[in-house]
Formats: sequence, C-alpha cells, structure tokens
Amino acid sequence: MSWAVFLDRDGTINEPVGLLSEPDQLQLIPGVAAALKELKDAGALLVLITNQPVVAREIVDEEGLAGIHTRLQELLTAEGVQLDGIYYCPHHPETDHPEAQDPRYRRECECRKPKPGMILEAAERFDIDLSASYFVGDSTRDIAAAEAAGCIPVLVRTGAAGEDGTCPDATPTFVANDMATAADWIVDRKRRAQA
Repeated sequence: MSWAVFLDRDGTINEPVGLLSEPDQLQLIPGVAAALKELKDAGALLVLITNQPVVAREIVDEEGLAGIHTRLQELLTAEGVQLDGIYYCPHHPETDHPEAQDPRYRRECECRKPKPGMILEAAERFDIDLSASYFVGDSTRDIAAAEAAGCIPVLVRTGAAGEDGTCPDATPTFVANDMATAADWIVDRKRRAQA
C-alpha cells in the first residue's frame, strides 16, 4: 500500500482570497511548492481534498472549478511538482444562502469535510494506507476529517490557522507554522519510522 499527504486548498496551498472564483485569483503560498516536492521525493502521494460550496452557491460552476484546478496544477508544475489527485465537494447543506437553490448541490452529503468521504474515496482509488498517511490543513474541519478517516492530522498556521471554530474538539497531532515546517516534520517522522 502507498501513503499519502492529503491537502486542504484555500489557506493551506494557496493564498486565501475569500470565495475564489477565477483561475487568476489563485496564488500559491510562498514555499508551498518546495514543501510538496519534499513530500513527493519522500514517496508520498499528494491528494487535494477541498470543500467548494462556491459551486452550490452558483458563484462558479464545475467547469470553472476545473479551470481553477488546472491553474493550480500549472503553478505547481512550473515548480517541479504535481498533485496526484484532486477531490472536491461541491455541496452546501446550509439553507441560509439564497443563491444555493440547485437540489443537486444543496444537500447533505458524505464528502463535505469534516466528513471523511473524499479521503476514503481517494484511499480506495490509490490503495492508500490511511494510518500511515497525513492530512495537512488550516481549519479544525480539516483536522476532524483527518481524525474521522484515521489519518495523522497536521494543522498549519496559514489561512484560518485553526481559528475557524467549526470543530472545536478536533486535535492535531502537530501544529506547523507553514507547509514547509509541516513537510519537514512529516518526512522526519517517516525516516524515523523506517530506521
């Protein structure tokens, strides 16, 4: 079985800009590409796991979201690294957004973090050992999803920096200032385990 580093998107990989809806709004957080390359060189699969309720809220459609993710891959490719998989949840169960009217998207689902659906789907597709894998994110929702899936949760102090308050009982195994620090910790932990 392989191992993976699951990654949140906004605030973890790219600069948070609110409701990102255009490819040119996406800018990598400095140092992220080099950190992802370090993880890739250590043998990790890199899998994006992101809630994208902008689809349910009709701010961007799925084709537009694909364009944003194409730009993300292009930016990473220019830095010598690629994501192995991209999983997104387009749903939004909350009824307080009047623009979210399409019943295909405005519903409860099993993929929206903190539920682990996207992680479990990726694990099945790539034959990933979840207990040997990590999830790096900037919100308590990410940490809770990692816990639910059986991954090792790592919180980065970029983006929301764990101050979102969504899942207050979620507890990261490690807290890193940024993706570079998170990558160093994961790679060191892997090396120690193999020694």
